[in-house]
Amino acid sequence: PFRLIGFFGLIGHLRLVVSFGIGRKSLTRGIVRQVRFVWPILLFGNFEVTLVSESNNDMLTYTTHLKKLILPEYGRNIQRMVDHCLTIEDRAERTRCAATIVKTMEQLFPVQGNADAYRRKLWDHLAIMSDFALDVDVPFELVGRGSLDDRPEPLNYDQAVFEHRHYGLLLQRTILRAAEMEEGEERDELVMLLANHMKKIMLAINPEGVDDAKIFKDLRILSRGAINLDPETVKLLEFKVAPAPTGKKKKKK
Repeated sequence: PFRLIGFFGLIGHLRLVVSFGIGRKSLTRGIVRQVRFVWPILLFGNFEVTLVSESNNDMLTYTTHLKKLILPEYGRNIQRMVDHCLTIEDRAERTRCAATIVKTMEQLFPVQGNADAYRRKLWDHLAIMSDFALDVDVPFELVGRGSLDDRPEPLNYDQAVFEHRHYGLLLQRTILRAAEMEEGEERDELVMLLANHMKKIMLAINPEGVDDAKIFKDLRILSRGAINLDPETVKLLEFKVAPAPTGKKKKKK
């Protein structure tokens, strides 16, 4: 095909080279954007874009093609500094390099709480990023690979099977305790508190409204028939679902 380089070219190649200069040490990054316009593709409004690097005449490198970071919160530059530290043969120089890396990590994440414990944590992170291959002089022992294999003991949760799970096991146990109390004012107040709390729970499930008779029926079932409230004589409190916060501040008048 004919090659026309210009603003009005319909068929051809357009090359744009962008160079960046920083101070006396000029850093030139040749990025070539080659846009190919092909006449049949122009008819459909599509075009092909290819990014080429002039330095090695290869495709640009993406982070997805690089090695996975061990601790991503510190970034790839810190990981490269750690990899460079491992290549230093002199032990004293390697120790100074490791101390500099820790100071850099401390600048990224300032000290919080106990300074000594925090710096030891940074040294442990440095050892983890080096895959436990870092051999330096530190005033304390660095974390080992076996410490990461330790797992806390599993927590045993109560897997009791019970009805009306939406009320919760603690509320149902409280209802049983109220059912065992003697008749009196204290028991009546506790029963009303439990019934109103049950209504709030049901209102969270069904915002359209909750019937008091439904609450009294569930309360009778959960108390094993010991608590019976008449919807004709007992009225529960009226609750409304609070509107979701919009995040907008009200303007002052």
